[in-house]
Amino acid sequence: MSKIIITCAVTGSIHTPSMSPHLPVTPDQIAEQALGAAEAGAAILHLHARDPADGRPSADPAHYAAYLPRLKQAAGAVLNLTTGGSAVMSLEDRLAAPKAFAPEMCSLNMGSMNFALHPAAEKITDWKHPWERPFLENSDDLVFKNTPRDIARILKDLGEDRGARFEFECYDVGHLYMLRHFFDRGAVTPPLFIQFVFGVLGGIGADPAHLLHLKETADKLFGSDYAFSVLAAGRWQMPMATMAAALGGHVRVGLEDSLMISRGQLAQDNAEQVAKIRRIVEELGRDPATPDEARGMLGLKGADRTTI
Repeated sequence: MSKIIITCAVTGSIHTPSMSPHLPVTPDQIAEQALGAAEAGAAILHLHARDPADGRPSADPAHYAAYLPRLKQAAGAVLNLTTGGSAVMSLEDRLAAPKAFAPEMCSLNMGSMNFALHPAAEKITDWKHPWERPFLENSDDLVFKNTPRDIARILKDLGEDRGARFEFECYDVGHLYMLRHFFDRGAVTPPLFIQFVFGVLGGIGADPAHLLHLKETADKLFGSDYAFSVLAAGRWQMPMATMAAALGGHVRVGLEDSLMISRGQLAQDNAEQVAKIRRIVEELGRDPATPDEARGMLGLKGADRTTI
């Protein structure tokens, strides 16, 4: 109960370079910020890649290969590769890098949903790259596809075939029931690591009552077979993570989820957010788990069994 896993989502695919000069986009920037987050206390690094030429979200394994070996050698943290990639990518593209590198852990979105980013475009007046504005504005007609067939394929290709375990990302209560469906089929086994996601337009809102409801539902569906973590987008990042820690859960921060460190102030890097949530959880009497402690808690196969 006292050990708390801090995950850092380093860059993601939602924010664009025009939103913050501190968003890491090149392999060196991603590696440096990931190493800083690990040093600050993150046991898990949730990872995406970007095209270093313009910061566009990338599924190219070569863009991952430009920084993953450095992290494996120097960080010691659990390297968690996205299977979500970007909502505009095909499933084939999204799976290319995790299939190539067979990581200890992958993220897995537990349902299709609207994934609306277009309000963010209204706040930007100075665009760095031509792709950014249409990428954001066109999300008012975007469905992030994660069908039961997609989920089953990811579980087989990465779980059954490559030994990865999953950060099950649940953006709404129905996603918990989808996870239970795969649990009943024997496609997933405990311990489950469920990431409650709040504040994305198209998913459940960042309301404390919703966190309690998701936890109560997960308790009913999974009993002692799961642990939960919380991430919240934007200004709700720290308040919802603090509530999760107080409830005995785990936490996720990082520039993928919020670009800010406090109201009106951009975070200088990922480590700043990790250090802040670490101070908070330690004040609550929780001890940040080391990477190896996290591996034991989540039943991971170990970094030596990856192809990074």
